[in-house]
Amino acid sequence: MALSDSESLLERAYVDAVERVDDGDELRTRILDAAYEQFCRMGIRRSTMEDVARRAKVSRITVYRRFDTKDTLIEHVVRREFRRYFDQFLIDIEQAGTAADRVVLGFVSSLRAIRGNPLIGGLIATEPDLLVPSMTADGGRTLATVRHFVAGQLRSEQRAGHVSNSLDVDLVAEMMVRISTSFLTIPSAIVDLDDDEQLAAVARRFLLPMLEPPALYARRPGSDESAGH
Repeated sequence: MALSDSESLLERAYVDAVERVDDGDELRTRILDAAYEQFCRMGIRRSTMEDVARRAKVSRITVYRRFDTKDTLIEHVVRREFRRYFDQFLIDIEQAGTAADRVVLGFVSSLRAIRGNPLIGGLIATEPDLLVPSMTADGGRTLATVRHFVAGQLRSEQRAGHVSNSLDVDLVAEMMVRISTSFLTIPSAIVDLDDDEQLAAVARRFLLPMLEPPALYARRPGSDESAGH
């Protein structure tokens, strides 16, 4: 089973975060809390709907009334965790004073938040076939969602005059997200992903230069400048 659908989990989590969606259904929240705790403790494959019902102190029928299948319950639990990631990301970058600082802090914060999340980080580490396909094999929808989120942050920097108006924010966001995704899904033997200082150094060296549009482009072959004198 892979966590995938016609709309990616991240797409739905992103919309929830941007629109500040609030779930007022207390019983539903109780079941999600119980499922989250159950999945973190025992893993998804080893957990049943009965386990979740027992932990939530409700009947199995009650769980099925809110979530008709285990897959549906899993998707809603994971979606809520991604929502929390988006919310926390926005809080974290408010601590930074410059656009450069926000890029560095955002990169470090993102990797720390996702890898350190007991459920999401655990799935990536121990049950990647449940989660990673929804991140990498969904026709690019997940990447596009995060790119849209990052591009929106970069456009805000443009409007505030913190980065050049000529910056191709969509391309820069795409590159930043692809770098982050590769670190999340493919272990690194060079960069210690648990070392915030190393991650910050990577961001300063490779991400910050993306904030500056190239001043000079390679000269076309045959031009006077490239002909040599």
